Amino acid sequence: MMVILLLTTLLTVEKVAVIEKEAPTFSLSVSRGLPAAGKTQSLPASPASETESIAAVQPNGDVEHIMLTKSQYEELKAGGTIKLGRNVRLRAKAVPQSISIFDTSKLSIFVISILLIVYGSFRALGDEDSPAIKDGEKSSESTGNNADVATLDSYQAIFLPLGASLSLLIMFLFFDSLQLVFAVCTAVLATVAFAFLLLPMCKYSLRSCSSGNKISFGYCGRYTAAEMMSFCVSLCIVVVWVLTGHWLLMDALGMGLCVAFIALVRLPSLKVSTLLLVGLLLYDVFWVFFSSYIFNANVMVKVATRQADNPVGAIAKKLHIGGMAADAPKLSLPGKLVFPSVSDSSHVSMLGLGDIVMPGLLLCFVLRYDSYKKKQVRADANANPNPSFKQRITYFHCSLLGYFIGLTAATISSEVFQAAQPALLYLVPFTLLPLFVMAYLKGDLIRMWTEPFGSQTNESSKKPLIV
Repeated sequence: MMVILLLTTLLTVEKVAVIEKEAPTFSLSVSRGLPAAGKTQSLPASPASETESIAAVQPNGDVEHIMLTKSQYEELKAGGTIKLGRNVRLRAKAVPQSISIFDTSKLSIFVISILLIVYGSFRALGDEDSPAIKDGEKSSESTGNNADVATLDSYQAIFLPLGASLSLLIMFLFFDSLQLVFAVCTAVLATVAFAFLLLPMCKYSLRSCSSGNKISFGYCGRYTAAEMMSFCVSLCIVVVWVLTGHWLLMDALGMGLCVAFIALVRLPSLKVSTLLLVGLLLYDVFWVFFSSYIFNANVMVKVATRQADNPVGAIAKKLHIGGMAADAPKLSLPGKLVFPSVSDSSHVSMLGLGDIVMPGLLLCFVLRYDSYKKKQVRADANANPNPSFKQRITYFHCSLLGYFIGLTAATISSEVFQAAQPALLYLVPFTLLPLFVMAYLKGDLIRMWTEPFGSQTNESSKKPLIV
C-alpha cells in the first residue's frame, strides 16, 4: 500500500506535462500625441509587488521608466491601453514567438528523460537477473533488495489515477495549509530515492576497502558501508537543496525518484500496463484541459507552479533565528525536471516525473520480456539460428523510439499552442500502439496480455502492494 501511495504522490506533487514557462514578450510604446515608437521588452508573468516599474521607449528614442499599479499592469498585459496623463498613453502588443524545438532546455529534457528510462529499466533487469535473487537469497552485492520490489495488479492500476486525482485536488484546495507537510515528506522521499541512485557508485568506490558485510544499527536495521555512504551523500545534497532551492539540485533529486520507481515497481503484463497508462492519460487530459471549467483555474498547472514554504525558514522564524536559515527560499518540490535555456534565462522547459516514470514502467516491462524471450530461445534446441528481421527487433527499442516520438510531438504541440500540454496524451499512444502492433505481428500479443513470463516469473517480485 505504501508504494501505491508514493506513486500517487509522484503524480501529484508538481505533476505537470510539457510546459514552456516563459515571460511574455510585448512591444511597449509611449504615445504623447505623436506616432508611437516601440521596443521589444520582456515582462514578468505577474508584478512582484503592488507596483511594477517597466521601461518604455518614447518616439524620440529616450527610455522612460513608468510605475504601474497591479491593476494597470494586468490591463497592459491583456493588450489594453493605459492613459497615464493628458495625451500620454502606454500600449502593449504581444510579439509572436518563434517555434523552436532545438532549444537547449528542450534537448536537455529529451536526453535526460530517455537516459533515466534506459538506466532504470536495465537496473531493474540487473536486479532481477542477479544470482542472489535467483537463489532466493539476500545479498549485499546486488544493487537492490528484491524484497522491496512491488508489482501492480489490475485493481491498483485502475485505482492509481483516481487516487492521483484526489491527491491533486487536495493539493489545489489545501496547499497553503499543508505545504510544510508536502515539503518535509518530499524531502524524506527524495533522500531515500537519491541514495538508491548513488548506491552502485558508492559500492564501486568502496570495493577495495569494504567487505560488504552489514553493520547493525539496532532498531534502524542493518546496512553496508556503501549504503551508509550513499545515504549520507544524499542527505547532504537534500540539505543544500533545502537551504538554496537551486533548480539543479532539485533536478538531481527528481532523477533519483525516477530511477527508484522504475527499478522497484513492476508491471506484470500488458493488460495491467494498458489499464494504468490509459487511465493516466485520461487523468492528465482532464486536469490540464477541463479542470478550468469546474474550478476556474488550471488545477494541474496551478499545483505544478506553486512553491512551498521552506521548513528551515519557517522554523527559524518561529525561533527568531537569523542568518541563512531565516532567508531560506521557497522550494519548488522535486516532482518535475526543470531546465532553463542557455540563450534565454526566462525560458524554462518542464517535464513532470510522472511523464517519465509511467512510460518507463512500460519500457521496463518490455525489456524484461525481451530478456525472458532471449533466454527461452537460447534454451530451445529447435530455435531458428537465423531469425528474420521482424524477430530481431526488440520490444524495448520499439517502445523507446515511440517514447521519443511522443515527447517530440508533445514539445511541438506546446510550442504551437503556447500552453501546457498533457504529455501522456502523446506518450501513451506512441508507446502502446507500436507495442501492440509488433506483439501482434510476432504472435506474442495474447501471451503478453495475460502471463508473459509463464511459470518462471520471480515469485519474490510478485509481492503485493496491499497487505
